[in-house]
Amino acid sequence: MTFQISVQPSGRSFESQPDEAILAAGIRQGIGLPYGCKDGACGSCKCKLLSGSVAHGPHQSKALSAEEEAAGYVLTCCGVAQSDLVLESRQVTEAGAFPIKKMPVRVSALERASHDMMVLRLQLPAADTFQYHAGQYVEFLLRDGDRRSYSMANAPHTQLAQPNIELHIRHMPGGKFTDHVFGTMKEKDILRIEGPYGSFFLREDSAKPMILLASGSGFAPIKAIIEHMQFKGITRPATLYWGGRRPMDLYQTAWVEARLAEMPNLRFVPVVSDALPDDEWTGRTGYVHQAVLQDFPDLSGHQVYACGAPIVVESARADYSAKAGLPPEEFFADAFTSEADKH
Repeated sequence: MTFQISVQPSGRSFESQPDEAILAAGIRQGIGLPYGCKDGACGSCKCKLLSGSVAHGPHQSKALSAEEEAAGYVLTCCGVAQSDLVLESRQVTEAGAFPIKKMPVRVSALERASHDMMVLRLQLPAADTFQYHAGQYVEFLLRDGDRRSYSMANAPHTQLAQPNIELHIRHMPGGKFTDHVFGTMKEKDILRIEGPYGSFFLREDSAKPMILLASGSGFAPIKAIIEHMQFKGITRPATLYWGGRRPMDLYQTAWVEARLAEMPNLRFVPVVSDALPDDEWTGRTGYVHQAVLQDFPDLSGHQVYACGAPIVVESARADYSAKAGLPPEEFFADAFTSEADKH
């Protein structure tokens, strides 16, 4: 027996098989529901259950609390339909979204951006047109069946000159994939990727001013969005808040400064939480999501695009709505969940 799952307000629908997670069923049929870790750890796929019954598999309470579940919220990554469902998810991708492809890619460059950040450039097959929205991500398909997700840091139009994607990879000591990137990976290596995935991309049908909120390597998809805005001539006011523990964690500030000179509607506020005296940091300090509230106590007329550590994204989601009046449907997010975050 299959169940019919409808998503509002988009009106899109799909079927799920018995014991199939809602998210997996949607992706299989080209319905781009929002998600992050796919493992019940980050909460990015959380949405409202309007009707029907869902059984959840193992998940962390920080992703979905008992109170939220009682209030009718579900995690699509580990929730299995027990009946026909109607869900509310405003970030579901539109009909005709870009096709998800598997393809081999060749390592064309490995560039150290900081002590723990690598800019990885991948050459795409020349005969294969890879389409994506600025802000989306790909998954590496590892030999043992595991996957690792990273956002494209270059906008789609850069494909025209040379089919390639840029990824920002932070070293997680002991991490199966990042140890390889920082240790044994070399130019011309062949890897396999699948994508594009994700519902994190610029909503171009709005004229609202934007807050672009990044922590650490969450800057990667924000960089792609800024490149896309510049290429398309989008002049909506945008303020980039980029947070790190120390100044070195803001690993591409020279790139941002260059954009500021070319984009009069873009502002930049770097924020450092744990600067040392040797850093001689004279800029903003504290938590990056709180810096936004200090500068914008009223976000009711804004859109927010947030990417980075789950604690930053979820704190921003809660505080901006409760304290600054941001409409929940105007908060777009992609939480970067590492394997360590899932345990």
